[in-house]
Amino acid sequence: MPTDKLTLARNVLTTAIRPALAVLDARGRAAEQLLLGTAIQESLLVHRRQLGDGPARGLFQMEPATHDDCWQNFLKFRQALADKVRQTLDAGQEPVASTLEVNDRYAAAMCRIRYMRIPAAMPPADDITAMANYWKQHYNTPLGAGSPDEFLEKWPQYVDATTFA
Repeated sequence: MPTDKLTLARNVLTTAIRPALAVLDARGRAAEQLLLGTAIQESLLVHRRQLGDGPARGLFQMEPATHDDCWQNFLKFRQALADKVRQTLDAGQEPVASTLEVNDRYAAAMCRIRYMRIPAAMPPADDITAMANYWKQHYNTPLGAGSPDEFLEKWPQYVDATTFA
């Protein structure tokens, strides 16, 4: 596992986020940045279980209730999209919340699904301040512990000019 934060971020981008977005037909720099920023803010790209024994799982720290709601109230009615999400699973894996801990592609796909449910448009690529605010409003929620300032503080520690090349 890479110890350098820039290398770690590039690795998560190329091995989890981009493959998941490709399967979902949801590619784009803005989506890549939003998902990578979410994972950086939520897990520092290393924690697959919420610190303090909380319920959140995977690099994107999705709670099981959110995961299950995505399946029961969104993907259930979008079979083609649900089938694409299933393509991110490894052989023998099931689309359950515990899989978020062991399959980063699946976790990235589910994070993107969570954001797909938001009626507000995704911020434009390279507007990291807007990404931070969008993450806070729609993923962490106003009641969550994270802040856009933390997101913005962490971003340059993990991302440089070559990350999205």
